[in-house]
Amino acid sequence: MRRARNKRRARVGAGAALALALTVSGTGIAASWAAPTVDEDPLVASAASVAQASDELRAEQTAQQSAKEALDSATAVLDDADDAVDTDDLSTFVGRLADYRTLTPTFTLNLVKQTEAETASVSEDDAAVKKQKAEEAEKRAAEKAEREAEEAKKRAAANTPEGAKAVAKTMASEEHGWGEGEFSCLVSLWNKESGWSYTASNPSSGAYGIPQALPGSKMSSVAADWETNATTQITWGLKYIADVYGSPCSAWGHSQSTGWY
Repeated sequence: MRRARNKRRARVGAGAALALALTVSGTGIAASWAAPTVDEDPLVASAASVAQASDELRAEQTAQQSAKEALDSATAVLDDADDAVDTDDLSTFVGRLADYRTLTPTFTLNLVKQTEAETASVSEDDAAVKKQKAEEAEKRAAEKAEREAEEAKKRAAANTPEGAKAVAKTMASEEHGWGEGEFSCLVSLWNKESGWSYTASNPSSGAYGIPQALPGSKMSSVAADWETNATTQITWGLKYIADVYGSPCSAWGHSQSTGWY
């Protein structure tokens, strides 16, 4: 019993001594415990490696998806861009980004940002060019409609007997040099032939229009609208008189003596 108590005291004493040592020199002991290198747990290292590989894969997938979307958008803008728009820089970015599978995620994402910015710039320029062209086309269409309306107005005026006489008088003077006397003969001649009606038709001979061309289709040498345009008919009739008779009065004289010209 005494020996057992002595051993217990020895153990207690040793524990007290160790505790005392830790108390007295705890800082030193702590330092000595921190100093040795502990071998890394293989399971922990493997998990960390897997996590890192997973993060890298996600980063690569994100970068590649962004690159695909940027390329699709840029290609669509290039295909639709007006020829007047400068697309050289965007084409360069598209060419570089097309190799995204061989690029690092960081470089790919930076290139995506540049491509997207240039895509937006080209798209804006394209919209401005197309807007300007549309406005110009609209302006041309309006001007054309105005000209056609004015021509229709003139044609309608010329398609009346008085309007036809006014047109003929101007053309006789400006294009053939015929004065008032010659124009007076022309009025008498075409009064007899058609009454200055652009739709006058001779059912027996087939003569047609103000000058009574025979056949009327001869006047197509001036314009295709010879059936409906008095000015076309007058143009042909004055030339015919000039070529065949030299002047309206000569043509009128022939008509009076023969009944036709």
